[in-house]
Amino acid sequence: MIVQAAITGWGKCLPPGVLNNHDLSTLVDTSDEWIVSRTGMKERRISHVDVSDLAYVACARALACAGKGADQVDMIIFGGCSNDTQVPNSSSRVQQLLGANNAACMDLNTACTSGMYAMSVANAMIQAGTIRSALIIGAEVISPFMDWTDRNVAILFGDGAAAFYLEADDSGEEIGLQAEALGCYGDSRDILAVEGVGLKYANLGWPLGSTHWNFEGQNIFKQAIKGMYTGCQQAIEKQGIAKSDINVVVPHQANLRIIELLANRLELPEAKLFVNVHRYGNMSAATAPVALVEAVEEGVVESGSLILVPAFGAGLTWSAQLIRWGKRCTPINDCDIDLPPTSMSGLELVKQCLKAHGQYKAPVK
Repeated sequence: MIVQAAITGWGKCLPPGVLNNHDLSTLVDTSDEWIVSRTGMKERRISHVDVSDLAYVACARALACAGKGADQVDMIIFGGCSNDTQVPNSSSRVQQLLGANNAACMDLNTACTSGMYAMSVANAMIQAGTIRSALIIGAEVISPFMDWTDRNVAILFGDGAAAFYLEADDSGEEIGLQAEALGCYGDSRDILAVEGVGLKYANLGWPLGSTHWNFEGQNIFKQAIKGMYTGCQQAIEKQGIAKSDINVVVPHQANLRIIELLANRLELPEAKLFVNVHRYGNMSAATAPVALVEAVEEGVVESGSLILVPAFGAGLTWSAQLIRWGKRCTPINDCDIDLPPTSMSGLELVKQCLKAHGQYKAPVK
């Protein structure tokens, strides 16, 4: 009998610090109207804790949702590119915080597609019989290494995390990840690059935390559409379905215009799109996972829904997953685990980052 990986738990964690477009206009030459017209973004979240802390809370909520304990996790896959530590890996920190002592741990970095790549990896391992369950994570805290003086990127990104609990299902029902397509345009990898992050830059004498973002917006826009469209077409063909069979499309939320153009190319009605880019901006690896969690929470995803999740990221990686949702759309248990409180606003947290990098200049009165 074919074993499938059912998604039985889901959870998210968004830090409380909100950075809205007006706040950004006090840091760089921009305005709410300018940002909304070009991206659809109105605000984003800024974290006061490390990314592993966000991931821990999201995982705890996903386990409660599934009605499972931490000892029932065979594998933790941490998807992201803003890990608070590289050695040891961030997934082992999440294991430590959860007390999931039976879990193997793996970090995975494909930038914005990391959370969805993690789902594909966990799905394959469950189907192969290597593991019976997994927590997969898409999480980022980008704010500490953002170049907040560069309007082209400062307006786009925020912090957040989401997690899913996957478990083996041999009921014979069509459930979980049904088809997928993964790829990368490596020849274009330099059009989206964060210079200053990695040992290459340490050897060149870059100060720790200092970054320059190489972000060729027009080229990224074109490659994003191309990659996500290709992934969607391949996944749909693999599954042998019609586009009309898709109930919900939950795309990576990098830019509202990208989302709308992708839907147009796929000839899918905008009514099938789930969009939350206005709330959080682009949270890199957390973006698509958070959107999928919210689509379930808001009743957009229903029992048995067929969901298409396309994404793209630096590298330039791309992916598309077709997911058949299970019968349950509500949590089995509630979770009272939360982040430690903070009195700092999103803008105050960003100014803290700027001061740490010696970039903050108080406004002239």
